[in-house]
Amino acid sequence: MTPKQLTPQQQQAYDNLKVDKNNRLVLSLDGGGVRGILTLQLLKKIEEIAGIPCFELFDLVAGTSTGGIIAGLISSGKTAVEIESLYKQFVSKVFLKRGILANQFLNPPAYDKKNFRSALKALIGNITLEEAHKTTGVDLLITAKDVTDNEETFFTCFENNGTINGTYKDALLRTVMEATMSAPTYFHPLERFIDGGTTTYNNPTTAAFLEAVCYSGSGKYVADNMTIFSMGTGRKVQSVTPERAAEPKGLDAYFWLMYVMDESGQDASSMQSDIFRSGFLKTDFRRFQISLDTFAIHKIPDRDIKALNITNADWLSELTMEELSAIQMDDVSKFDLLTEIGQAMVEYIMIKNKFTRDLNDTPSKRDELVTAFNGVPQIKPKVKLASWIDSEPS
Repeated sequence: MTPKQLTPQQQQAYDNLKVDKNNRLVLSLDGGGVRGILTLQLLKKIEEIAGIPCFELFDLVAGTSTGGIIAGLISSGKTAVEIESLYKQFVSKVFLKRGILANQFLNPPAYDKKNFRSALKALIGNITLEEAHKTTGVDLLITAKDVTDNEETFFTCFENNGTINGTYKDALLRTVMEATMSAPTYFHPLERFIDGGTTTYNNPTTAAFLEAVCYSGSGKYVADNMTIFSMGTGRKVQSVTPERAAEPKGLDAYFWLMYVMDESGQDASSMQSDIFRSGFLKTDFRRFQISLDTFAIHKIPDRDIKALNITNADWLSELTMEELSAIQMDDVSKFDLLTEIGQAMVEYIMIKNKFTRDLNDTPSKRDELVTAFNGVPQIKPKVKLASWIDSEPS
């Protein structure tokens, strides 16, 4: 393992976050559209605790989709506070309607990226991944899907033993940041590239781990000497009753398409966290995620949201399940609400562990702010009965 030389400021940051001095730090940022504003509330607090910005704290930053935008801005030397301001500008520009007849399903794509593209060019210019790395020293991984080669693409730039590696290290950073967020039906593909969230790496933690330990960062990163901060964007938890599963409201095809699109990425994310939490790896893994439902919201400190004027609720605790489940990845009107949820989540984390360990104090060792419905005791007696399966619709 290539030892890391810590500055006095980094040593203090490690102490504040209770990170082993021998460890390298990895930041993994989920996709999630406008919900990335929630992630930024967590990153602002981490920077406050550390006393230094993310680009000085973390050795490697990985991101998908909206997380890829944040990762790219970190690699270019922006603080979380600066990114929050820029993020609101950029994401508002991202979700610019392509025209009055544009529709995600009937006349896709729904949105035009031209304002986002021009704003990003004005901010970071035409720097490459390698040039960004030379500015901050941050190793970078951003995901996308290459539909022509039919494979996940990891846009990477790693320094290892004095050499900068990465198949796409000469790619423009703004090109990579656009590729990772080009979600089908929402936006045109960037030629052959679409949103990294269409792969199993909407949560890019495992991608970052594999690239760091086995490929571009091999020798520099070692599994037993890594601390990974894995940041969610807030997830939807969909509990579908047996009655609704048999008779969905509206078009069956649309219902199940939306369900599968949401759940496939969430299941892949959960599996990654389960692997890191299993004890199979000795990596110091810290995951911070919340589900957008009333059960989870009631666990975090309440906040006054009367001034937001986007809901009948005066407090977070008064939000309904319908209001929370209606927060879509392209709904920019929910920026302020997501900010409040993120800040309440920060308050909860500061009470529980101050980001110094995983947020999984549950019997199953899964995310403590992600609602689990625990329905196995209800279905378990049924599945052993022949009369039950024989009476079910075929």
